[in-house]
Amino acid sequence: MLLATLSVADHDREVERSLLSLLRSGLDTIEIREAVLLLLDQDEVRRPLVAAALEPLGDRPGQVAAITSAAEDPVVRREVRAVLDSAKARGLIWQAIENQVSDNRLGLIRRAAVLFVRHPSVRRLVWAVRRHGVLRELRRKP
Repeated sequence: MLLATLSVADHDREVERSLLSLLRSGLDTIEIREAVLLLLDQDEVRRPLVAAALEPLGDRPGQVAAITSAAEDPVVRREVRAVLDSAKARGLIWQAIENQVSDNRLGLIRRAAVLFVRHPSVRRLVWAVRRHGVLRELRRKP
């Protein structure tokens, strides 16, 4: 029901918060996190999910290509796993997401900086996605 409501263009922030809460509880449970990461390592699962997630970005082909390329890279997937394996990193990621949802730009920047400085796995992930041009494409104006 949450996913159906989220797919509607004019959904409210409460729906986003509920979905994020559900996702957070799933990622904090080791068995669920491991199951999801194992599924995402399978091409037949990962590729349709990435395509569906990127569908709204159809007007930004460079961004779609960069993110698709990064999702196909086993190094990127390994670094995502390393980041998600750290409870402290997950906590900071959720704080950053909450800052983003609350439009707290300063809090978001602060959390991102702490993540980058304190967690080598985050730095490795950033460099891994950078090689695919993801950061460049995210900065590009639509």
